[in-house]
Amino acid sequence: MRAITVLPGVANSGRLDDVPEPPRSDGSILARAWALGVCGTDREILAGQHGAPPPGAERLILGHESLGVVEEAPAESGFAPGDLVVGIVRRPDPVPCPACAAGEWDMCRNGLYTERGIRERHGYGAERFRVEPDFAVKLDPALGLLGVLMEPTSIVAKGWDHAERIGRRSRSWRARELLVIGAGPIGLLAALIGVQRGLDVHVFDRNSTGPKPDLVRRLGGTYHTGDLADIDHLAPDIIMECTGAPAVVLAALRHPAPDKIVCLAGLSAPGKMIELDAGLFNRTMVLENQAAFGTVNANREHYEDAARVLAAADRDWLGRMISRRVGLDHWPEALDYRRDDIKVVLDFTI
Repeated sequence: MRAITVLPGVANSGRLDDVPEPPRSDGSILARAWALGVCGTDREILAGQHGAPPPGAERLILGHESLGVVEEAPAESGFAPGDLVVGIVRRPDPVPCPACAAGEWDMCRNGLYTERGIRERHGYGAERFRVEPDFAVKLDPALGLLGVLMEPTSIVAKGWDHAERIGRRSRSWRARELLVIGAGPIGLLAALIGVQRGLDVHVFDRNSTGPKPDLVRRLGGTYHTGDLADIDHLAPDIIMECTGAPAVVLAALRHPAPDKIVCLAGLSAPGKMIELDAGLFNRTMVLENQAAFGTVNANREHYEDAARVLAAADRDWLGRMISRRVGLDHWPEALDYRRDDIKVVLDFTI
């Protein structure tokens, strides 16, 4: 079978290879790949910035945003041929740490976890893959190709879960207004969940043209562009920062709103120095009862939450998020970022 492989740590080493069929040790469920979402993590691995192959292997099969159709599954697994399935990315460490032992491997404390397509486990970027039933999630068959949005949705579902847990620090707190900064896939999915929860949703992004403003308006949210200072009049209960741009992160943390909760879901590159009045920042956080946290990855509970979010979403709206579909033979095109891209997927059927 064919698979996208990379030599971790070596820039521009990606290629389409013939590889052996996935071993049964990968899991008892065999799935035929339908689609694979791509994101910045994949681009970073292909650029040689991080990633690690499985023990004893030289190359890594890329891909962590999976969607497959079950071909084989044990009778007692809860899966059957024809089911739509997504594989969870992270696996708990073998020790395990207290978080992994509790099924919260996304909160691993000793760093000994592994990740499909990223760290010491082959990914889902192959024509067929195997997955363990405990790390597989079934999707509503009506979603079809849109099920490829599952993994990024799980990341946002985790952010929402943690934000709402923090909100329960106060018996009177209730989220009414959401500010999402960044209208990429994570930001738009955060806005989707906000709308599903009945919040007044505002999305800020630097793009004034292209598909993003229309997507937010179709969702029922308000789209903002320009300068973040122009929306200081908003008083969001939750801010979801989805860009990772240092200046924008700082603006989100400084945004004047009492009792606000800031979820940082974007990843920043180190080395960017920004002046900060630490005294004023601390004073504001303390006096306004504000909280901020970072989030990455997801556990099974969040994947199941994501499945419910996607099942309840408007299919046409979700479809508009997928800006390009690329066949496996032309896989490098999927990693080539274009200005109006939102979500690009590799479609194994074309």
